[in-house]
Amino acid sequence: MTADRSYSALQASLDYSFEDLAILQRALTHSSANFDDNNERLEFLGDRVLGLAVAELLLDNFPNENEGDIGRRFAELVRAETLTQIGRAVGIDGSISLAGSTANDGIVADATEAVIAALYIDGGYPVAARFIERHWAPLILQSDAPPRDAKTTLQEWSQARGLGLPKYRDIAREGPDHEPLFTVEVTVSGREAARAQGNNKRAAEQEAAALILVTLGVADAD
Repeated sequence: MTADRSYSALQASLDYSFEDLAILQRALTHSSANFDDNNERLEFLGDRVLGLAVAELLLDNFPNENEGDIGRRFAELVRAETLTQIGRAVGIDGSISLAGSTANDGIVADATEAVIAALYIDGGYPVAARFIERHWAPLILQSDAPPRDAKTTLQEWSQARGLGLPKYRDIAREGPDHEPLFTVEVTVSGREAARAQGNNKRAAEQEAAALILVTLGVADAD
């Protein structure tokens, strides 16, 4: 891969100048644009770097919380939706190379993880950790209480009533590989099922759980 782009605006937004632009270009290359040399391996590495840095931030900021509460905070901070939010905020979405239309949320989330890996490879862990702290620390401090997502709330509601675990079933997967749409159905024993869609299975499951919570009267509709 030839690093023939400067990515000057993105580097300014990242507050880091790459020694090796090829690694940044790879981090921004989706498999639809280059099957053999894309960001999938960097995404894998970036996920681990992000996890370590966020775990450190959480333990520093909440020294008295138990593992369960820390775990809920962690899951909220490293989920695809948070990565998409930050990736769009810093301009990663506008620099992704892919075939077809503009990058969907899942592609932006993956590229954000890949860019974290690129920062780690090019500048070392302190550079990657500094980027993560700058953009994740404000999210960590937004709430005093650990977050409770829809799937967790539904599971606790169901088990408290002796209904067992909610069951999630894949209904359909549509769209091209770079822009999939998943349909998932959730059921709770003796209750009407709910279906929802999302650009990844987790998002579809969360949305289905949120819908059935409204049906059950546990949550209010937006």
